[in-house]
Amino acid sequence: MGKHQIMSVPKEARRTSDWDMFATWVGANANNGTWFIGGVIAACGFAVAMKVLVLSSAVSYLFLSLIGYIGYKTGVSTMELSRASFGIRGSFLPSIVNVTQFIGWTAVNTFIAATSVSYLLHDLLSWPVYGKPGGAKGLVCGILVMSILHIISIASGQRSVQLIERIGIVLVFVFMIWESVVVFKTVPFSHIVSWQVPHKDLLATGAAVDAVAAFNLAWVTAGADFTRFTSKKRAATLIPFAGALFGVVWFAFIGLVSTISIAITSGVYDANNSDPSTIASRLGLGVVALLVIIITSMTANAVNLMAAGSAISNIFSGLKLKHSLWIAAIFATFVTFIPMVIGSFLDAFTAFLDYVGMVLGPIISVIIIDFYFRRHRRYDVSALSEMNGKYWYRNGVNYAAFISWSVGVALFFALRQVDFLMETIGATFLTMILSGMLYYGLMVFKDKKGKC
Repeated sequence: MGKHQIMSVPKEARRTSDWDMFATWVGANANNGTWFIGGVIAACGFAVAMKVLVLSSAVSYLFLSLIGYIGYKTGVSTMELSRASFGIRGSFLPSIVNVTQFIGWTAVNTFIAATSVSYLLHDLLSWPVYGKPGGAKGLVCGILVMSILHIISIASGQRSVQLIERIGIVLVFVFMIWESVVVFKTVPFSHIVSWQVPHKDLLATGAAVDAVAAFNLAWVTAGADFTRFTSKKRAATLIPFAGALFGVVWFAFIGLVSTISIAITSGVYDANNSDPSTIASRLGLGVVALLVIIITSMTANAVNLMAAGSAISNIFSGLKLKHSLWIAAIFATFVTFIPMVIGSFLDAFTAFLDYVGMVLGPIISVIIIDFYFRRHRRYDVSALSEMNGKYWYRNGVNYAAFISWSVGVALFFALRQVDFLMETIGATFLTMILSGMLYYGLMVFKDKKGKC
């Protein structure tokens, strides 16, 4: 097996319960980024935003269940599973994509939590908040504090991640009920529903679909990283779907109504007001709210770093998962400073969502088509580490998967230019369908040519 070895978790060693799995996926979406995405799609208006949120999320998490089942079936991580479709060496492509996007999500949540730290430092030490002259000091301090907390939270690998989720989920539930009450005391729900988006700020429905899809699909490539630790099929399929959907709808809903409520009370809509720290401050929720925002960052980033670490371990097979997690946490610390260089967190966040939607969809399609339609739900786990075995293809790379991914990326760019799609269904899911069909066709062609 050598340097391409993998670790399959045997069923007798799997300890993740139904509740742990539910808490993991609710906690994954009970975070600052989800809150922020709710505020971004507020630019569609309440009714359209809710339809997009529920439907786009549900479709995305069907893919999470499909990937989750493969992890349950094989006991290996998603990026190790990608060896079967991309080739043992070719799996470095999805692994690199996964590392970059989960480090990116860690940075997103860290930046928002660091903003909360800057508000705390303002209240406690009278430091200027970020966005005001001299406010960078508080933000830098917040980034460093959050990065240290993240390293502590993943210090023992899967066990510490599970502990963080168990504690965090309780605090998250309490906080969200509290904020929901405060929001609806401030602005009646009927006013939020009837609020009209200023024409210059209106977000196209298809663009909102793509934004929500990119946000949710990011979790799909982490699915098997967690479901390989459960011995129950439902805990690998139904529970991740229910937990992730519940978490994203609830938290994005709060971000949505909070942003609209501020737009109503201030008379100005600004997507930057989606920032949870800004919302907590304007709603007068106080220090406790800022502390909970920091904790939700830890619960979400425990999942982000776990996924990034698993991908790093697929690239460097001799590296222990614990060490991979530390590397991911350190890299994420540096990436968190990027919005400070760009000058706008919203611009950085939007560009990041475009990147995620562009590169992830085709990878997910290839993996799912390969397992369910090409391999008929059977993978030879031992062959996932064999040079010159059935998943070696040509020099360790399946070029059909690379072609399908490359075409999918190009299609995403092209379809985003079609006005009809951007006003309706967006480009992400159509790109996934087309790239999946292309992969299946190329593999059938290869079979006929006898060049597997």
